[in-house]
Amino acid sequence: MSTIDTFTPVNQPEYHNHFWNYLMGKEGHETFLDLGRKVTGAYAMPTTSSKKFEDKLKAESLFRQLSTVHYAPNGPSTILARVNTDSAEWVGPGGAISAYDAINDFSTYKLNDHKLAVIMQLDASFLHDNRYIFESYVTDRLVKDFSHAEERGFINGTGVNMPTGILAENGGAEVGVTADAITYENVVKLFFSAKPEYRKDGVWMMSSETALAIRSLTDNAGQPLWNHTNDTILGKKVYISEYMPGAESGSKPIAFGDFSFYWIVERTSMTIRTLRERFYETDQIGYLAFELLDGKLIRPEAIKVMQMTA
Repeated sequence: MSTIDTFTPVNQPEYHNHFWNYLMGKEGHETFLDLGRKVTGAYAMPTTSSKKFEDKLKAESLFRQLSTVHYAPNGPSTILARVNTDSAEWVGPGGAISAYDAINDFSTYKLNDHKLAVIMQLDASFLHDNRYIFESYVTDRLVKDFSHAEERGFINGTGVNMPTGILAENGGAEVGVTADAITYENVVKLFFSAKPEYRKDGVWMMSSETALAIRSLTDNAGQPLWNHTNDTILGKKVYISEYMPGAESGSKPIAFGDFSFYWIVERTSMTIRTLRERFYETDQIGYLAFELLDGKLIRPEAIKVMQMTA
């Protein structure tokens, strides 16, 4: 679901021009941005710019490709997620049909407005010499900053002032295998620790260090566990994140499962404000950019992790 604001004037060309002139430090444009002003004093990105940012962020962000993204800017502080897997059943002639209470299909999860923010500085000379590429430069810079910070939070977040990551002790993925070493047998055990419905669209996530170790694992017949032709393990794609830990004592170096059950809930789109006075003496303009969001694994059993023994 898109996070883009479509109300007037944010989606109007005039707002777009005033917004970027304001960020470049030009006078007289701020008053035209009032309807895009948030309670924080920052301004919503124009619609066209927000669309570019959103598309680039998804292309850069591992979790935004694998997870489910919802947008709830002014919604309630809770969300409902379906947790049951009831299915239809075969019934003979005149046979009784089982009924179930659909209200039990859902669990309620509390939403938090976790702020992810960055302050970046640009020299006034850069703004003057590069005004034609200014928008694309700022957008690309923010994509890099936020994609890395999001990924770190969606993996290792504790749920306190940040999302609940898949490796969190409370609310994170379930432990599928406890092991003292990454072996062929333990990786296979982790795969089958996930229920079939989660293996169907399951993927692997690990660091480069762990991937390198697994690439050398073979069975008793010398057959490699890692398919070097298409970079899969047991037919499932491997995703590399350097925010996944190595195989240290007590760590969780490998995750496998259906990451679509990790929900990213955006509470506001990207907003930016200038910080002129703060960097005035260095002839720079500062920019405070932030988003409010939450992240939760709504079915902990959907992703299983390998837990290394302490």
